[in-house]
Amino acid sequence: MSRRCVVFDLDGTLVDTPTGIVTTFAAVFAQLGLPTADSGAIRSTIGLPLPAAFAKLLGVATDDPVAADCVELYQSTFRRIVLPMATQLVFPGVHDGLEELEDNGFLLAVATSKFIANAEALLTAAGLREHFKIVVGADQVPAPKPDPASGFLVLTALDVAAANAVMVGDTTHDVLMAHAAGMASIGVTYGVHSVEQLLSANPTWLVDSFAGVVAAAKECP
Repeated sequence: MSRRCVVFDLDGTLVDTPTGIVTTFAAVFAQLGLPTADSGAIRSTIGLPLPAAFAKLLGVATDDPVAADCVELYQSTFRRIVLPMATQLVFPGVHDGLEELEDNGFLLAVATSKFIANAEALLTAAGLREHFKIVVGADQVPAPKPDPASGFLVLTALDVAAANAVMVGDTTHDVLMAHAAGMASIGVTYGVHSVEQLLSANPTWLVDSFAGVVAAAKECP
């Protein structure tokens, strides 16, 4: 049998971090004396790398020193606010679902818009890190999702053909990355993007629970 792989997004897919992310962004703005964006605007940037998210919210270029200051402060603030509650933020069914996929021979990976240090810290704090053969962060690839670079990195590292892999995520960035990498995709409706937004990207499957993720993944060749 061919090697099969399931690649997961992190925020809003495995762990319910959006609320903590919004709180962290607001804390960063307050500490730096910057105008605070509303929660809806902050949520709309989830799925983007931090430099792009801060640049969008502040109306500056991604290489602006202010955006860089925000990114630097975000790292420590995120660890202080979100990591202590990480185990409580894991979506229902994730622990059992990951074990079931492993028992069925799937190799598991994470491709996230988070920087790798934050991704590793969150997965470890949530008790999920042991399930994944590889974790790819936004700062490890030349371009973020929806660019296929992170998907290609996972496929190469695990020696899995794109036809035998599926990407799971809660945003159009994840689904479009899967298309670009030649992978199937599972959109989850319990995260950041709406059903309508996800459908606009044409996922292979659209599910509303992690049990649905497992069932869809098992249909992967």
